[in-house]
Amino acid sequence: MRRSSKIGFSGRAGSSGFSLIELLIVVAVILVIAAIAIPNLLRAKIAANESSAANSVRKIATAQVAYGAAYPTIGYATAISALGGPAAACSPTPATACILDSSLSSGVKSGYQFLAAAFSAGGAINTDFVASSSPQTYNVDGIKDFCVITDGVLRISPGASGVPPAPDVATCQAYPMTQ
Repeated sequence: MRRSSKIGFSGRAGSSGFSLIELLIVVAVILVIAAIAIPNLLRAKIAANESSAANSVRKIATAQVAYGAAYPTIGYATAISALGGPAAACSPTPATACILDSSLSSGVKSGYQFLAAAFSAGGAINTDFVASSSPQTYNVDGIKDFCVITDGVLRISPGASGVPPAPDVATCQAYPMTQ
């Protein structure tokens, strides 16, 4: 009776499995592929967060206009929380208008923090507003700041690490307009 010899991956008779060198080569190839893919994945995440932030700032501006129409004796909402409300069974009031969803009206969404403020020109009615956003962690969640003022034009500024810009009309007007 003749025995058949097993030939493994390394080509040696009687061996089974992989040699240490072969395993190290496979691990090295995987690490090279990961080194190429991970930065692209992070850039894609930043782009998705920025797109969500721009859309959210537009939603806040639309909610401000709706709030001003619903409560003409107040004008625009003085805080982002006044535009939202509880997640379940929301009853509209000036303090919780139920216009924005609860995740956005909390002030944090998709790696960005959001602020909204309203201003009066010396009267009792808020005639101007600003909505702004900035990344929670610069260069991880995003790299741009976004804002909208009463004119409804979205403006973008390359952000900087640190505290988000103050939500005021002059700061937002200094940002370049989008096309």
